[in-house]
Amino acid sequence: MFFEPRNGHGLPHSPFNALITPRPIGWISTRRTDGSENLAPYSFFNEISCDPPQVMFASTASKADRERGKDSVGNIIDTGVFCVNVVGFEVRDAMNATSAPVPRDVDEFDLAGSEREDCTTIACSRVAAAPASMECKLVKMVDLPGEANIVVFGEVTGIHLREEYLIDGIFDVTNFQPLARLDYRDYARVTEPFSLKRHAA
Repeated sequence: MFFEPRNGHGLPHSPFNALITPRPIGWISTRRTDGSENLAPYSFFNEISCDPPQVMFASTASKADRERGKDSVGNIIDTGVFCVNVVGFEVRDAMNATSAPVPRDVDEFDLAGSEREDCTTIACSRVAAAPASMECKLVKMVDLPGEANIVVFGEVTGIHLREEYLIDGIFDVTNFQPLARLDYRDYARVTEPFSLKRHAA
């Protein structure tokens, strides 16, 4: 089968997102200028460099009560900071609850019953139950083709790791089983990693 996306695919559901899987989930927390907060998951998310450490996520929808993008993007425009919370299997239901399209004045921390803790280097809250959280300052935003496609780039200024997941100096992902997005309504969790030795040149 071959198709050009602009001409449609003829299938019950688009297969595009199923081709790029699994995708890590960035659970983005932000604070508005009035002090209220927002928490939302983004599966168009990844690490993009390590020196300095930088991450990105993409917002692909808009809201009628926002001038540009969704609440996360609007808050970052206003404050210049955000926090990326890692999603482990145990917080899957809370993460899913925060994906609901709720009004701007709804606090998703409260909606999901997620305890919050203050970040250290930025004015924002993080998810206390997350296995790890990365505090970020905005580097830039890039508008992409499409109605509301915006990529947010941030530099990581602080990292929180839950001590129980540090085993012999290694952040052991098998203990919290990171969640990943597949396609349609499907997710996966990492339970059995394996190693490959890089070949010498």
